[in-house]
Amino acid sequence: MKIAVAALLIVGTCLAEVYLKEEFDDSWPDRWVQSKHKDDFGKFISSSGKWHGDKARDQGIKTSQDARFYALSTKFNKVSNRGKSLVVQFTVKHEQGIDCGGGYVKIASSDVDQTDFHGETPYKLMFGPDICGPSNRKVHVILDYKGKQHLIKKNIACKDDDLTHLYTLIINPDNTYEVQIDGTKVEGGELEADWDFLPAKTIKDPDAKKDESWDDREYIPDPEDKKPEDWDKPEHIPDSEAKMPEDWDSEMDGEWEPPLKDNPDYKGTWTPKNIKNPNYSGVWRHPEIDNPEYKADDELYLFEDLGVAAFDLWQVKAGTIFDNLLITDSIEEAKAHAAETFEPLREAEKAAKEKWEEEEKKRLEEEEAKRKEEADSKKDDEKEDDEDKDDEDKEEAHDEL
Repeated sequence: MKIAVAALLIVGTCLAEVYLKEEFDDSWPDRWVQSKHKDDFGKFISSSGKWHGDKARDQGIKTSQDARFYALSTKFNKVSNRGKSLVVQFTVKHEQGIDCGGGYVKIASSDVDQTDFHGETPYKLMFGPDICGPSNRKVHVILDYKGKQHLIKKNIACKDDDLTHLYTLIINPDNTYEVQIDGTKVEGGELEADWDFLPAKTIKDPDAKKDESWDDREYIPDPEDKKPEDWDKPEHIPDSEAKMPEDWDSEMDGEWEPPLKDNPDYKGTWTPKNIKNPNYSGVWRHPEIDNPEYKADDELYLFEDLGVAAFDLWQVKAGTIFDNLLITDSIEEAKAHAAETFEPLREAEKAAKEKWEEEEKKRLEEEEAKRKEEADSKKDDEKEDDEDKDDEDKEEAHDEL
């Protein structure tokens, strides 16, 4: 049975804690709260999509109304990831061929008012694909640090086709992270390096100044290079082949002057050639000192209070399906859940899509044939009506004679 749980699971010899597991069976509305911050939020509905593998297993929640904000959230027991990894994983299918809209999940603290959840509600983590136009298609990884949200500095491309994709974010207690798409690592590294959580470790020494004798010109004009005596020629000269028009009236038109043409001997502005500067001191680099504002933090990864998951987003064209949301401290548990839910779907979904496309093509062809048949039938009826009218007109003309 597909249910949301927060429980302890034994995986091999390791104790894995699952904070939230949501596979969106028919009882999902009992666990999720629709925000009342706006009265026109878009509605999520249950859907396995136009193409799927196992209909029950692959059922998720789908955005159903175009050009709407969505704000739906669920609560789980308050947790801290202190000393543990944090793994957030879910599937997204942009079945509608999305052109602009979010496909991410937000994780917020346990004291958030779910009935008033909206775009400005504070959150601790935001993760998932975001698409707006052909040039902006990326995976958002936004993390809270001391009350301020920080966007990852790297650009991670997201999937933009109409099949289901698995997104996984792993944050480790050693201040490293990893982003996976469909179980494959696409990005990773150190939190401090890839987010601007902390001030720079070093800054330019405010007391350091470049010595006046420092010469940072690598090349200089050759002082011995002289301009040739015949260099200076005008850029334009009178056209010697031009002739005064026969109808030129000097009294009316003034004194005639031949038009100008480009001078083939013009050489442009003369500049001396460059030579290596014998006094070149090299590139001056401003010396740096330790930044007094910088303080290392071994707990950049830490969220002391996580307790609400939300799909808070905007979509121009609805039709995205979310499913298989998992929040845990175990990478192995995330892999096992993907093997149970996402892996069986991949090939089955592709085959189902191909079948759906064939059936859709056949349906459209049949509709087109039916429209053509109806149009032809209408033309035949109109032709018969015209012929009947001609016969009536002939009879009337005969009667008049």
